Amino acid sequence: MAGVSQPAERSETSRGLVAGRHYTAVHDVTVPTMTIFPPTVKNSGAAMVVFPGGGFQMLAMDLEGTEICDWMTAKGITCILLKYRVPKSAHYWDRDCKCHITPEYPRALQDAQRTIRLVRARAKALNIDPARIGVIGMSAGGYLVAQTSSIFEPAYKAVDTADTVSSRPDFAVALYPGHLCRSGGTLDPGLPVTKNSSPTFILQAWNDPVDDVCNSTVYARALDAAGVPSEVHLFAKGGHAFGLRRTTDPVTEWPLLVENWLQAIDIL
Repeated sequence: MAGVSQPAERSETSRGLVAGRHYTAVHDVTVPTMTIFPPTVKNSGAAMVVFPGGGFQMLAMDLEGTEICDWMTAKGITCILLKYRVPKSAHYWDRDCKCHITPEYPRALQDAQRTIRLVRARAKALNIDPARIGVIGMSAGGYLVAQTSSIFEPAYKAVDTADTVSSRPDFAVALYPGHLCRSGGTLDPGLPVTKNSSPTFILQAWNDPVDDVCNSTVYARALDAAGVPSEVHLFAKGGHAFGLRRTTDPVTEWPLLVENWLQAIDIL
């Protein structure tokens, strides 16, 4: 962050409602943090790093963060909530030029890779299996899921011995991801999907008004072409940024689908 001028970090309550409730938005994050939530039931040995969404402008830290951790820890999964740097820390929409911009330094990816490495390096102390560390992200966080699942070269200079271990997630969950579908319905050219990319669960609603369903379909096709095991669920209704908050739409049952997938791939 050297040479970057940014206001002090702040949080605010959203104006809009999700399932009748407000959510907390965190702005201007310059110091990334990871918060660890241990399981509240028998420890499965699995862990997941959570990437909240917010368009790389802010972070929905409860709707797509702590509420997700509450669900995971109740299933025996250790949850690691990442508060990564924003704004403009990855591919984003600039309101001034009315265009998309990819910043020179991928700070959000740096934070995501560093977090996965720290968790894997401290697996014994956290009482988790270093071969069962996954990621889950929503919207912009879903883009970080895709990036960490295929970009294994460090996006930053090594800090300590933790950076000698792999940042590749063992499994990945992308919910209503954004920033993946580029001009002409093509995949982000900077995303090198290969046979080594992480097995992935993808879910989105067709009527998502923020991130077109192309983000899910173009990524799913790339994973399939590379021979990467993936599971895809597209729902007619659900909108965007629904998180875990229950509605009358069938998409609200998505946690059970994820749990079934995690069992099928021997994570739970």
